[in-house]
Amino acid sequence: MDNQERPPGYDVVVVGGGAAGLSAALVLGRARRRVAVVDAGAPRNAPAAHLHGFLSRDGMAPADLLAVGRAEVAGYGVELVGGLVDRIDPGVSVRLTGGPVLRTRRLLVATGLADELPEIPGASERWGKDLLHCPYCHGWEVRDRPLGVLGSGPGSVGQALLVRQWSADVVFFPHTLELTGDERKRLAARGVPIADGLVRRLVVDGERLRGVELADGQVVARSAVFTLPRLVAHDTLLADLGCERDEDGWMRTDASGRTSVPGVWAAGNVADPRAQVITAAGAGAAAAFAINHDLVDEETAQAVEHHRAADAVAPAPAR
Repeated sequence: MDNQERPPGYDVVVVGGGAAGLSAALVLGRARRRVAVVDAGAPRNAPAAHLHGFLSRDGMAPADLLAVGRAEVAGYGVELVGGLVDRIDPGVSVRLTGGPVLRTRRLLVATGLADELPEIPGASERWGKDLLHCPYCHGWEVRDRPLGVLGSGPGSVGQALLVRQWSADVVFFPHTLELTGDERKRLAARGVPIADGLVRRLVVDGERLRGVELADGQVVARSAVFTLPRLVAHDTLLADLGCERDEDGWMRTDASGRTSVPGVWAAGNVADPRAQVITAAGAGAAAAFAINHDLVDEETAQAVEHHRAADAVAPAPAR
């Protein structure tokens, strides 16, 4: 479709300017689509000093990755809009809080998720520093140190068994979890001792974690602790549009990120809680491919109808 024939507004509005959103915008910008990325500027990984596991960007500061990404997409004409999206109306109109209304033909929501931490003093202060979540992201940096795993949910025992791969000195703190006999045997077999009792606080000295204090006053010296936060998707916009959820409560999408609502895609942690930065970036690219093909199909159908209409009113050839 030529620029003169395009309807007003954007081809695609991307809500969320993290790895998934910017990766999608890059692909769509290079496909000569009119794209806007709306971002509130509060990425999930902001507390972390570095990101890892991203080929060619291992060890890069998360903020630097986003800065490079914004510069790259801007080079292809993608508009970067700062602000919060208040609501999305079918059609699609993206309404910013105290700002403009963006009209778009397709929508990609890449708003990520929030980590809800255990309510233990010191947890929020040390999050992303030496209170950690993903051993694949941070295990190498704390390898061979005295580590702890704080029980926070059903997957905590499995996390402790996994973290043991990075250090021979791992202590599991069940906290409020009731361990089964089998779980205790598995931890013992893996060489992970159990420090029973409620956790009172994380002991911090200056800017470093020193240990975990139990309710009885005992302090177990640790230099880093892993825990599984409760993952809460920022999916209100998708829910308000009527997008279906799966059996686990996450937004149901196909392999490309397409939701149950026509014209709406979701990518990154808002749809996949397990996605790392590199995985989210790949999901954003996959969504962009699918969105562009969907637009091409629509434009082709419109062009066919235009030709049919033109043929219907064309005068019959003279005999």
